[in-house]
Amino acid sequence: MAEVLRQKVLDALESVRPYLKADGGDVELVDIKEDGIVEVRLTGACVGCPMSQMTLRAGIERALMRDVPEIKRVEALG
Repeated sequence: MAEVLRQKVLDALESVRPYLKADGGDVELVDIKEDGIVEVRLTGACVGCPMSQMTLRAGIERALMRDVPEIKRVEALG
C-alpha cells in the first residue's frame, strides 16, 4: 500500500513539475509520513523565492490533495 501511495504522490508531483520548471524551479519528494504529511524539497529557482510558500500551498499541496485524498498537508524542507 505504501508503494501505491508513493507512486500516486509522484504522479501528482509530475503534474505540477512543468509549471515549476517553466520558472526555473523543481520539487522532489523527500518522505510521506504515516499521518498523511508529505515532505518535499523545492529546488532551483524555488529556493529562496518569495513566492515559494504560495507555490507550495496553492500549487503543489492543492494538486496532491486533489489527486491523492490520503494526503493531509505538504511541508517543504529547507
